[in-house]
Amino acid sequence: MKTDVSSLRNEYLKSSLADSDILADPIAQFTAWLEEAMKSEQLEPNAMILGTVDDSDQPHQRTVLLKGFDADGFIFYTNYKSNKGLQVEKNPKVNLLFPWYHLQRQVIICGSVSQVSTEESKDYFHSRPRGSQLSAYVSNQSEVIPSRQELEEKLENAEANFTDKKVPHPEQWGGYRVAPISFEFWQGRESRLHDRFYFQKENTDWKISRLSP
Repeated sequence: MKTDVSSLRNEYLKSSLADSDILADPIAQFTAWLEEAMKSEQLEPNAMILGTVDDSDQPHQRTVLLKGFDADGFIFYTNYKSNKGLQVEKNPKVNLLFPWYHLQRQVIICGSVSQVSTEESKDYFHSRPRGSQLSAYVSNQSEVIPSRQELEEKLENAEANFTDKKVPHPEQWGGYRVAPISFEFWQGRESRLHDRFYFQKENTDWKISRLSP
């Protein structure tokens, strides 16, 4: 049976992005759009798709959560020994995609990653719900496991071992900061005549260009 998706189509009529509306600072523009996404019905407004490349130049993507940002970069947390951790160790060039479908918008950020400090990782780790801490402690992310049961048994053992105790911060778990070199702000428009603005970093300044859709 063939599923036909060729006729699926929506018009993008919710907003526009005029030259007079775009802010000169891409961090300020991102902040404004993120705040709008947080106030809207957008599910997981801080969800972002992280793109990396492996040893054979094969791209990989997965969704991670933005946990902080400023002029220095965008922060997410993961297991350093996971597939994405091993990939960025060899090639720190990555991109991020924020798909704010409900607002008919997306933001693409290109940059390079570096690890945040151990203190910063520990502080965030211990701010997480206890269940999330225990999961990070027992999971060797991306490694093959024989069954779900084994994973659940490891979790039960950790819960018993750390009853009334602080969950230790795993050394292989921590944060990355993506330092941006470019941004693209995309606003869907009617008849696919979308608004696109591209920010390219030049020394300490940002050059802004409008792109054809």
